[in-house]
Amino acid sequence: MSFDPNAHREASLRNWEEAASGWTRRQEMLRELGAPVSHWMLDAVSPQPGQRVLELAAGLGETGMLAAELVAPMGGVIISDQAEAMLEGARARAAALGLSNVEFQVLNAEWIDLPVASVDAVLCRWGYMLMADPATALRETRRVLRPGGGAALAVWDSIEHNPWALLPATELRERGLGAAPQPGAPGPFALADRQELAEMLERSGFSEVRVEDRELVRSHASFEELWDSTLDLSRVFHDAVLDRPAAEIEDIKSSLAERFVAYTMSDGTLQIPGRTLLASASA
Repeated sequence: MSFDPNAHREASLRNWEEAASGWTRRQEMLRELGAPVSHWMLDAVSPQPGQRVLELAAGLGETGMLAAELVAPMGGVIISDQAEAMLEGARARAAALGLSNVEFQVLNAEWIDLPVASVDAVLCRWGYMLMADPATALRETRRVLRPGGGAALAVWDSIEHNPWALLPATELRERGLGAAPQPGAPGPFALADRQELAEMLERSGFSEVRVEDRELVRSHASFEELWDSTLDLSRVFHDAVLDRPAAEIEDIKSSLAERFVAYTMSDGTLQIPGRTLLASASA
């Protein structure tokens, strides 16, 4: 089957609107996992007081809110996402933090509704690889950046380096409940080739491109917490599993627990390794 970008865009928007409540429930875990990534990205673009920063595919906006503190009091941050439900969660978080220099916009990164050269920095943590046309999104990113502005992004390294995703995907595939990703289609690991990522940034008009990897650890208090988190965060897993009879759901759960034994500590907590790619570039 050929890839249909418009069908993907429609399904992606629907997916993220539906997933927002689960991501909001798991925001503390996501914040802890993503914190070193967000700080790397901020160091890469070095936001200064008075500047304007755009976060794309922001979800709950954790990276943009860290940037808001750096550009205050005169600067500001635009936290954007295609899903209004995600931005609702981000608004609640910003209000809890008392941030007054953040605005929220529904934007699709493939056609950013902002003027040319209107922001000083662009951030996108784990977003581009999910887009129907990431190359177009990167060109749009370059378009809205002021000369000399910086972009920083994160995408996941290959699934083999991320057992938190590999093991559930394998469980589904072996049961006939999931399929291997279609070559060239968007997905969490679609931009895992660092050379290809660097070349895509260069073709989009960026210079001073830098790509490196970073090891992460996803921590859970128990397998039960991992199970519930996976249902909350992955609509693919959620829909495939919860569509099955109760007895089969329990069998899937038990089998998956066995797969994660290698990452289970003596006290029952889980420490699951992961690897992300980090990239920065200048306009």
